Amino acid sequence: MAQLIEDAAPDDASHYYRTPLAVDVAEGKNDPIYNLHSYHTKVPPRAIMRYILHYTKPGDLVLDSFCGTGMTGVASQLCGDAAVVKELGLKVDAQGNVFQHGSTDPCSEVGARVPVLLDLSPAATFITNAYNTPQTEAHWQTVESHVSVIDGDLGWLYQTLHAANAVTAQKAATFLRDKGEVSDDFAYGRVNYIVWSDIYSCPQCAESFDFWTVAVDQDEGKVRDEFPCPRCQKHLGKGDLEPVKTWTAAPDGGEPVARKAQRPVLVNYTYGKKRFTKEADVFDEELSSHVSRFPLSDWVPTDPISPGDKSVEAIRAGYKTVDSFYTARSLQVLARLRKLGLHSWPPFSALTPRATRMHRIAASRIGGEKKGVGGATVGVINGTLYIPSLSVEMNVLDQAKDRVKNFSRSLHAKRHGFISTQSGTHLTSIPNSSIDYIFIDPPFGANLIYSDLNQLWEGWLAVHTANEHEAIESAHQEKTINSYRRLMSSAFAEAFRVLKPGRWITIEFSNTRASVWNAIQVALQEAGFVVANVSALDKKQGSFNAVTNPTSVKQDLVISAYKPNGGLEERFERRSSDVQSVWDFVSTHLKNLPVLRTRGDQIITVPERDPRIIFDRMIAWFVSHGVPIPLSSGDFQAELRERFPSRDGMIFLPQQIDTYDRAALQKGGASQIELFVSDEKSAIDWLGDLLRARPSSRQEITNDFTQKIGAGWRKHEAKPELIDLLEQNFLMYDGNGPVPTQVHSYLSSNWKDLRNLDKDDPRLVERARNRWFVPDPNKQQDVEARREKALLREFDLYKAFKGKKMKEIRLEVMRVGFKAAWAAKDYRTIIDVSAKVPDEVWQEDERLMMLHSMAETRLEADR
Repeated sequence: MAQLIEDAAPDDASHYYRTPLAVDVAEGKNDPIYNLHSYHTKVPPRAIMRYILHYTKPGDLVLDSFCGTGMTGVASQLCGDAAVVKELGLKVDAQGNVFQHGSTDPCSEVGARVPVLLDLSPAATFITNAYNTPQTEAHWQTVESHVSVIDGDLGWLYQTLHAANAVTAQKAATFLRDKGEVSDDFAYGRVNYIVWSDIYSCPQCAESFDFWTVAVDQDEGKVRDEFPCPRCQKHLGKGDLEPVKTWTAAPDGGEPVARKAQRPVLVNYTYGKKRFTKEADVFDEELSSHVSRFPLSDWVPTDPISPGDKSVEAIRAGYKTVDSFYTARSLQVLARLRKLGLHSWPPFSALTPRATRMHRIAASRIGGEKKGVGGATVGVINGTLYIPSLSVEMNVLDQAKDRVKNFSRSLHAKRHGFISTQSGTHLTSIPNSSIDYIFIDPPFGANLIYSDLNQLWEGWLAVHTANEHEAIESAHQEKTINSYRRLMSSAFAEAFRVLKPGRWITIEFSNTRASVWNAIQVALQEAGFVVANVSALDKKQGSFNAVTNPTSVKQDLVISAYKPNGGLEERFERRSSDVQSVWDFVSTHLKNLPVLRTRGDQIITVPERDPRIIFDRMIAWFVSHGVPIPLSSGDFQAELRERFPSRDGMIFLPQQIDTYDRAALQKGGASQIELFVSDEKSAIDWLGDLLRARPSSRQEITNDFTQKIGAGWRKHEAKPELIDLLEQNFLMYDGNGPVPTQVHSYLSSNWKDLRNLDKDDPRLVERARNRWFVPDPNKQQDVEARREKALLREFDLYKAFKGKKMKEIRLEVMRVGFKAAWAAKDYRTIIDVSAKVPDEVWQEDERLMMLHSMAETRLEADR
């Protein structure tokens, strides 16, 4: 691949410059290409197109090292279709130049990009290849003919009696049992799907019954929470029931397996051109039983399901092998499809999850007026291998026909991309600085365990994920959040190596756990990337997982980060800990931030231009390079405002400020983002913002402060007293001497009777007395130095602590102590103190996690 990429990569002689795409992208999932093939998580290709068009030009190499189903490849190819680009709401002129909304300067050009698509999972790269490999019309005609032949042989598997009474159903069942074949003497419909129900027994009288009959109210379209036993009338809930087990023979001749007993209870079928729904009768039961005894002459996967975080429940229920997730009828069809070589075409892999017992029924869609409609099946629960008590067996032959039709109609790949099954932590086949842009949607902690979930696909492919380098949290794989961060650090380090200097990486993020969010950002910054923007990506439809799982979010976040150009790195190597390196970094960083963000007619704040965030990015830059930080927070903030202009709480380069001022003149200034208070540091920041705008007495602050440190306060963080925060971080005017400038300015601006008074006027002094205010820069440095000494004394107590875990801590003590230990190269103290507090204390704080991570790296290097 290395030589191919070198040959494909265009020379980059022209000057490249982009700021991040700082818009909130919204693209729905109702895209035929997106819906062709299911996967655990996907980003709509049209959403990815916006990023590719912004950051690249035609022919550029676009890398996705966690490619999943290959949507980045699809997006790269769709960039060559002017009609699709226009559908995004972007203007395209006759020359193929692309313009953002309202802009007179082109941002890109219509033209395909070259995708480089990698994934650790063979199932993922198989699907990716299907989406990104050109296919001829003749290919699809051949596939259709194969499916038609199989339908001719096995179509009888999906027959059901139409309008039959109990007598005719019994006659048909008896004939099938005696003759071993279906009689032609009856009218048959073609099955669309069959609902199967688990069988349970009553704990009081041991009566057996199926869950559907006793629990589902078809008229109301709901599953009852309580229901009577049909024999003893005892009131039961599902948790009271005892599952009935049945022994099932293994297809490979192995030991029989005890599994939950099921029976067919409802059949949805087509007769003529109409759909009907009926209760399963004795013929339907006999046909299902007959098929289960029918020999399997073709190969099916019998691989054991590996115990994992997402498969334990299914294994407990007796579904211990790949084949056990399918009914006997589905296995007959899938085995025949595979025998003809159709397992190597994408509609087959699209079939395999839909054909499982994991397919669910929505009781609400079959009740009342909707009874008999075909929309009662709702697919597979995302994120787990789980077989529900009411499962749906689809007509796999009809599903195969639909898949073939949809694929042949919707896939129009014009060129091949580079596709490889390999870990994103080892991109050895890609040369240094050869990639123009990276878009990835990586795993997020324990959200989804891909190697567990892909076992069914990979069973049919007969090749499995080598999960040693799978970047996840998993108890079964013994991978902690730290393991996850290390693997993501390796992946980002490789991404950094292969990306050209000055170019961008976009990471789609979907997890609300602070520890995972911090692990991603720390891994990015350890690799050398600098975060420049975080925006929203609204997929418009929350998946089932996003709606019910507290660790998922309905609106994904998109992180934009850049690889600094070579000039900054070279200058940093020469000066490293010199203070000038701070301002060199800040200038470069400000250049790479969006100058303006708007939503409708309103300017919105760019959070990355907040002085506090800029300071955090500077710290991360120095720490990732193993260099001491040459400025304190107070010194940095004071000099930052002297060196750079600010507007609405944001810092700009001098050459950027005119653009912002012109927009602000038309639309008004940006509204301030309300600060979320969760710990001592954010409480201090909130107080600083309040007192800077409105110097106030303690009494005036108390109510607002009490509300701010309410429900959102971190679990293990000690709650400070307001008076302590004020005394340690701010100054109070006690009435002695002239009124401070900040207090004088506030009072004279808000009270007419205090205007034009001298700073020592008694009336002004009286109103100013006991008001707290933010110290001017020189005094603030003194206040900060005193406070830091006090915090370090408290950190000594943390170091001396002898118990198991401290239950309550001050994050500010940890931050100051870790910073001092890092400067002294005392990495052992950082690790030891981390072990004395609950893991979430340092895992949920980006700066602490970064210093902990780098301390681990330094200690390992010293061994």
